[in-house]
Amino acid sequence: MKDIAASQVPDPPEGRILLPALLGPFACGYFLSYLTRNVNAVIAPDLVRTFHLGASDLGLLTSVYFLTFAMFQPMLGVLLDRFGPRRVEGSLLLVAAAGSLLFAWGSGIFQLVVGRALIGLGVSACLMAGFQANAIWFSRQRLAGLNGWILAAGGIGALVSTAPVEWALQRVDWRILFTGVAVAFAVNSALIFGLVPERRAAASHMTIREQFNGFGQIVRNSEFRRIAPLTMLSQSIFMSLQGLWAARWMKDVGGFTRVEIANYLLLAAVAMVAGHMTMGNLASRLERAGIAPSYVVGIGVGFAVLVQTTLVLGYSEMQPLIWLLFGFLGTAGTVSFAILSRTFPVTMAGRANTALAFMVFVTSFLVQWGMGIMINLFPAGRGIYAAEGYALAFGTAAVLQIAALFRFFYRMPRGV
Repeated sequence: MKDIAASQVPDPPEGRILLPALLGPFACGYFLSYLTRNVNAVIAPDLVRTFHLGASDLGLLTSVYFLTFAMFQPMLGVLLDRFGPRRVEGSLLLVAAAGSLLFAWGSGIFQLVVGRALIGLGVSACLMAGFQANAIWFSRQRLAGLNGWILAAGGIGALVSTAPVEWALQRVDWRILFTGVAVAFAVNSALIFGLVPERRAAASHMTIREQFNGFGQIVRNSEFRRIAPLTMLSQSIFMSLQGLWAARWMKDVGGFTRVEIANYLLLAAVAMVAGHMTMGNLASRLERAGIAPSYVVGIGVGFAVLVQTTLVLGYSEMQPLIWLLFGFLGTAGTVSFAILSRTFPVTMAGRANTALAFMVFVTSFLVQWGMGIMINLFPAGRGIYAAEGYALAFGTAAVLQIAALFRFFYRMPRGV
């Protein structure tokens, strides 16, 4: 198969004109994706009070988003490579709108789980579609930086899911809030269909079976196997902490108020925006200087584990600095997607990225739920859990990341 790799395609003149039309709608989609991913950290007290949830129930309800997101990734990769990012994401956002409405007005835990699952399915293309659009329209050297802008929009979504959501909940019920989110998903779908151009490349003439067989080529690739373990662990643990368990740790171990928790999550989200903008552009600049982007991933994740270790130890001082570092360093692993985009031909970009995303979000489901199970082993009464449970959960996560870091650097090709 004679495919043209993304690294061989220079930016077309029209690409600069289409940059806002491409980045804007996809960035909005990822903004909403991250908002709904993390919002349970702030509305958790309302959900616990309304539906009488335990820690394991709350972990399952929140993590089912990751499960449906992950399980759809293989099919999503095929659909993206076959139909392009515009039609795929524009359609799926309508599923997210329906899931948000069900979550908003569900009368029991089952309906909330189904609604949350539909949201996860509906936003499953938000990041990968944006990455694929960048790979189609722009050169390899710009991918890490452009991907960083889309990721930064997700960071803004994480930011809005903290103190701004807490502020909104003092004025409207959480059900009204999710109804507004449903409307936003529908509007975003309309923007994608109205503004984003169809891809230049003709749709693939391979059969669905042949496209699925391409996943075998991807997972056998040595660079993919080197990148995947560290990326799936670092990103799943970061998302699980940011999206739920960091806030619970602040409440149960740190003893902080609801407003203080929202403010610390806000700091982490602000730092996350800065991290996405910095890590992607830093990787692009280093690559032009002959330094492999893998160093940004490995060193960044290493320092992120050090920050997470303070939570294992129950350290509750210097919280503003800790959460700023947590958010900033937690973005390092996302540079891996730009590395993959330059490793495979552009005709396989959708499947390569979704193969990695599948592993990340399956792991996220297991990590977020698994942390809940560990924490649930140490109840302290009145819906509070002991520091030992958090130390067990977060300590296990740190050890796994350290092991993956050793493997990541050990298998790095010599001379990069």
